[in-house]
Amino acid sequence: MWCVGELDLDYQRHDLGHRFGGLDSAGFKALNPNRTIPVLQDGDNAPLWETGAILRYLAAQYGDRAFWPSDAVQRAEVDKWAEWAKLNIAMAFTVPVFWQLVRTPSTQRDETSIRQAVAEVEDKLTLADAQLGQTAYLSGNDFTLADIQFGHVLYRYYDIDIERAPLPNVRRYYESLTDRPAFQRHVMIGYEELRPTETCPQTPTSGP
Repeated sequence: MWCVGELDLDYQRHDLGHRFGGLDSAGFKALNPNRTIPVLQDGDNAPLWETGAILRYLAAQYGDRAFWPSDAVQRAEVDKWAEWAKLNIAMAFTVPVFWQLVRTPSTQRDETSIRQAVAEVEDKLTLADAQLGQTAYLSGNDFTLADIQFGHVLYRYYDIDIERAPLPNVRRYYESLTDRPAFQRHVMIGYEELRPTETCPQTPTSGP
């Protein structure tokens, strides 16, 4: 949705999964036999699933040459950082850190594993910090598809309650993203519904 917003495309959004349900319906299975989100239906084209494929399609179909270069070498540089962000940041952060801190009851969390996962993510983030010390955006001085893959993770990284490494260039970059209207609308949104309902033990009381 952030990519759609940055490209200023008209869209109709259908919310499915989690509290919305609908992933097991026959209609959705016809769109995506994996029964996962996201799915993109653009006009009469065949439905697209898998985030990377959807983003590359949107970039190629609707992005300008700065966002998704036509030159193969320049495009590969953007794609390199996009894949790096997906595999080394998004996947390493979402389940080992975010799900553990936000979606797991506090009594079931492995705090040692969480700290280790944060350290591993931040070790990779030092690569971005070095890169962003030389460029305005992840793959250069233009906002590109790589920033979509990388930047969306940073909202939750900076929002959750953890001790963070300084990473001054990543922080500066993140703060610049928060000024973008599409980032504000589609990324900086609450996730309270993802939190589990904690069961508090009842305190015994004495009778009269």
